Amino acid sequence: MRTQDDHLEELYGLPVFTFPVPGATAKLPEPGAVAWRIGHERWTSGEPWKDTFGRFSAEVDLMRVRALIVGIWDDPEDTDPSEVVEALLAVRDRLPALRSVFLGDITDKECKLSRISQTDVTPLLAGFPALEEFGVRAGEGSSGGEDLRLRFPALRHDVLRRLVVESSGLPADAVRGVGASELPALEHLELWLGDEEYGADCEVADLEPILSGARLPRLRHLALRNSAIQDEVAAAVATAPVVDRLDVLDLSLGTLGDDGARALLGGRPLTHLKKLDLQYNFLSEPARERVRRALAPAGVELDLDQDEAKGYEEGDGTVRREICVGPVSY
Repeated sequence: MRTQDDHLEELYGLPVFTFPVPGATAKLPEPGAVAWRIGHERWTSGEPWKDTFGRFSAEVDLMRVRALIVGIWDDPEDTDPSEVVEALLAVRDRLPALRSVFLGDITDKECKLSRISQTDVTPLLAGFPALEEFGVRAGEGSSGGEDLRLRFPALRHDVLRRLVVESSGLPADAVRGVGASELPALEHLELWLGDEEYGADCEVADLEPILSGARLPRLRHLALRNSAIQDEVAAAVATAPVVDRLDVLDLSLGTLGDDGARALLGGRPLTHLKKLDLQYNFLSEPARERVRRALAPAGVELDLDQDEAKGYEEGDGTVRREICVGPVSY
């Protein structure tokens, strides 16, 4: 399970190689054989991200690079990656083979997930029309009153197959932007919705364009993860037209309880799924057993691991469930 403590280990089916710090003598791999991570922890290199990328562009044949990972930039808590986006777009003609980008592969140690600033990321998709995969990590992004949250205005991209947005507080505008986008080739959509305590303001109604599936004719893997309103999301998913064409439904990492599981089992049939991922949940054992009895005989792979799901007691004695990724490390 990838959390805020993990760097990516592979991208686009390629192992990750971090471009070395200045003065390092490490032998560089073939340009197309790895996914290149650009960026170093603040205390290992004083070199600005843009300078690291400049060295990378001079030493590696960009024409053959297939996957790029943007790691930590200068100060992701206080600055958005606008300069990063500009730097990538400035060399787009030298990156004809680029097929996958992940923006913000930043661990909790480097910067808390909820504090990672972001920007409008759609210029990268517009600037790289051959891109097949795009991923991003984003937090509340507020510095000195400036709004540095993720922005994703609606767009059309004819080639993108995989879109991943990892957050502990995803803005509703970004969710609506994804839902309004024309993505005819998209097969895998993964949104970490988060908790309002960490900047999330998405409501179930914002997911309706995604759940209708009208703009996503090839979608086979839908992940609506890490949500504090997971029972409500599950209830909406239960009657969603898009479910009929899915191979994988992922509602993991959130606050799913018995009400959500009951809604799922009472909605559209799920026996056609190859996998139902509910990892990290607040299900009672009877509810977990009902899910098993309903779907395991049909051959659906189930992940019902509760993985030490955490909550804390409110002043009135009720237990507030916590999402998995983001607040649990504070």
